Amino acid sequence: MASFDPTRRGSRFFSTGCACGRHASQGEHDRAVTDAGEDTLYASTVEAAVLRAVMPHGPTRRSFLSAVGATTALAAIGQFLPLGSVSDAFAQGAGALEKKDLKIGFIPITCATPIIMAHPLGFYAKQGLNVDIIKTAGWAVIRDKTINKEYDAAHMLAPMPIAISMGVGSQPTPYVIPAIENINGQAITLAMKHKDKRDPKMWKGFKLAVPFDYSMHTYLLRYYLAEHGLDPDTDVQIRSVPPPEMVANLRAGNIDGYLGPDPFNQRAVYDGVGFIHLLSKELWDGHPCCAFAASQDFVTQAPNTFHALAKAIIDATAYAQKAENRKGIAEAIAPANYLNQPQIVLEQILTGTYADGLGAVKTDPNRIAFDAFPYDAFAIWILTQMKRWGQVKGDVDYAGIAKQVFLATGTADLMKELGQTPPTGTKTIVVMGKAFDASKPNDYVASFAIKRS
Repeated sequence: MASFDPTRRGSRFFSTGCACGRHASQGEHDRAVTDAGEDTLYASTVEAAVLRAVMPHGPTRRSFLSAVGATTALAAIGQFLPLGSVSDAFAQGAGALEKKDLKIGFIPITCATPIIMAHPLGFYAKQGLNVDIIKTAGWAVIRDKTINKEYDAAHMLAPMPIAISMGVGSQPTPYVIPAIENINGQAITLAMKHKDKRDPKMWKGFKLAVPFDYSMHTYLLRYYLAEHGLDPDTDVQIRSVPPPEMVANLRAGNIDGYLGPDPFNQRAVYDGVGFIHLLSKELWDGHPCCAFAASQDFVTQAPNTFHALAKAIIDATAYAQKAENRKGIAEAIAPANYLNQPQIVLEQILTGTYADGLGAVKTDPNRIAFDAFPYDAFAIWILTQMKRWGQVKGDVDYAGIAKQVFLATGTADLMKELGQTPPTGTKTIVVMGKAFDASKPNDYVASFAIKRS
């Protein structure tokens, strides 16, 4: 895995060495400062920044450090610039964080990759945060624990903060999304006994699972069925099943299939109990799935902490998108306290070279992708499906709700701070060949033959 530079804005990589010059790789550097504690982290970051400021030319700096050593170089600079004072000032600035010890809930799925990997790979520590990421049983538990402030923030399905803010399925509580966790990354998986039933018109009477009522999985599955002439409320049964229980239910014959998150599509293949019918990107290439979310109360009460936390997530998301980092990430998130999956399963998902369960090995590097930007159009599309299927009634302020929950402007600012380039212009959305115009959501809802509204 390429080394990560904590002293630069954005995700920068070196082939060898670290920022301070004392370690063989940046990973070794990060582990050393994290193990040594927060004070060392501040000091190391300041020292590295000072060395770069004094010797901005990389090759010259590395040659100098190789010749005299980082300790000697810093001692010489320290005669003229008291590094201890600079470190103290840096630490005081970080002290503006209203809260450093945080709890973040997550469901053990690959959609949560940036949130999870930010822990072992040091993205939270880089922002001066001590984050405890907590594996959680299901989405309703995630929702309730964040509303009750047991969690400071959480991994959520992208539609959940919209539903929570509107009071759909819970008491209305304003929530925000500063970062989308992943795009694509889902699949329809069927039991092996249905390998000859690839036409959805043959699925009448099927029992199908989704992770939660307010999820992209629900809306994409309903969309797919309806486009094939099936009414998802009368021709099939759709039930909510926590993702970690999907494979067991498929094996037991309790369900015929699911549109669910990985790793449980690939795990069904690995266990020989199911096959991948299609990837969700075949329905909508570039669709959002999960998000990083927090309550408006948390944002208001701890704005500096929220800023640092969102920045860490956006930084980690950019790192996760790079193909050369995917195998290292698979190794980092495989252990029991994270996803608890065989590393080979995660590598198939993250690299996009995978077995489909029917004897073929396929390659799609965008099977799962990572893009933090929360486009308003994403939220508006979600709202049209909530309206289409009767989850919300009456008039809907599509644009207003989208701007309230999906923090596109704030995310763009954070991306710029990290040296990233936020997107400009409108987002093109095409679902199963049908274009979506976010400026005409009511027309879009009215255009569907099968709907509840």
